[in-house]
Amino acid sequence: MRIPSAAAADLAVAGRPPERRWPPAIPLVIVAALVFCAVLAPLLAPHSPVEGSLGERLIPPLGMEGAKPNHPFGTDRLGRDTLSRLVYGARISLSVSVVGITLTGTMGAFIGLLAGFLGGWVETLLMRLVDISLSLPGILIAVLLSVVFEPSFTNVIIVVVFLLWPSYARLVRGETLGLKQQEFVALARVAGCSSLTIMFRHIVPNLAPSILVLATLHVGYVIVLEAALSFLGVGIPPPTPSWGVMVADGRGLIEQAWWISILPGIAILVTVLSLNILGDWVRDRLDPKLRQV
Repeated sequence: MRIPSAAAADLAVAGRPPERRWPPAIPLVIVAALVFCAVLAPLLAPHSPVEGSLGERLIPPLGMEGAKPNHPFGTDRLGRDTLSRLVYGARISLSVSVVGITLTGTMGAFIGLLAGFLGGWVETLLMRLVDISLSLPGILIAVLLSVVFEPSFTNVIIVVVFLLWPSYARLVRGETLGLKQQEFVALARVAGCSSLTIMFRHIVPNLAPSILVLATLHVGYVIVLEAALSFLGVGIPPPTPSWGVMVADGRGLIEQAWWISILPGIAILVTVLSLNILGDWVRDRLDPKLRQV
């Protein structure tokens, strides 16, 4: 049972219920729209995201001279519909975030749990691996992978895992060092529980809120990272409609056809900003040090 904060207790004494902090509405709607577009992209996209017509190349968005109603956001240099590519780009961004953060969180949390609970030479060895990983540049690793292998979705996931797992390992290791000194761990040992049982049944559930907070704060970072890798040509390969690929496609036409790069850039900006705001809200709700303020 969670002990109520001092502010909540004062309100209860005054006969008023504590104020409920709802998630911010606009960022929540934007993120919900992103998920909706990613899941239903084949139904929402009016055209194919990879097929175009050279006869309809560089059509401007609605409101500009020469615009066409069947291409409300215009077309790119190959005549592909910008709106359709934006919708499918949301699927790529969400897929990279979900898969990358799931693998990263699982790997980093497991390493941090072992280091914090076992201690000794195991902790020293694993924490040195964390230090080595932090010292290597992620962009250089991505370029190296693109030289050895072709740019692909898998390469992006490898870079995401390589860059982010030390954060989870350090967080979980620090939390585990404190949790294993608690009385419930000592009682579990007295009851005859094995180390594996104590780690996964008693310690891991107490780590879940902190891991979830860090994961929500990393979603926006992963989207920007995927866009940057795709922009440099070492991420999602064209003609796959990644937002980073779309920005790269229009960089040479920014004066003639600004919408090719600007619209996916706005999509990245709005999505990452909304996710960061929601991540801060989740942190305030789940972090035991902040939710009582």
